[in-house]
Amino acid sequence: MIIVRIIRLEDGSIQGFSIKGHANYAKSGEDIVCAGVSAVTVGTVNSIGALTDVEMETEMENGFLSAYFPPESHHVTNAQVQLLLESMVIMLTSIAESYGKYIQIENKQRRR
Repeated sequence: MIIVRIIRLEDGSIQGFSIKGHANYAKSGEDIVCAGVSAVTVGTVNSIGALTDVEMETEMENGFLSAYFPPESHHVTNAQVQLLLESMVIMLTSIAESYGKYIQIENKQRRR
């Protein structure tokens, strides 16, 4: 199962996210759930960098991706960045609505 954690600040803004695990929907190379989640999340991080010149702190390895702003970062309040991150959440939620057995989305609140 893929576990998605969305880290939100007290004001509801997204500070970052992490993705871990494998969907195991199909064999490697044919797993549309893993491919969809990867495309949405990596695409979002790349879009933030390309469209807003804001770079998230990222870590990626097999079955794991994390992308965060430092707790003191002013980028988390950037409206464009938040729009892209909220769009990512909507896309992941759409995947979960169709393939909920393979993906779980959690919202966690963090204090600044």
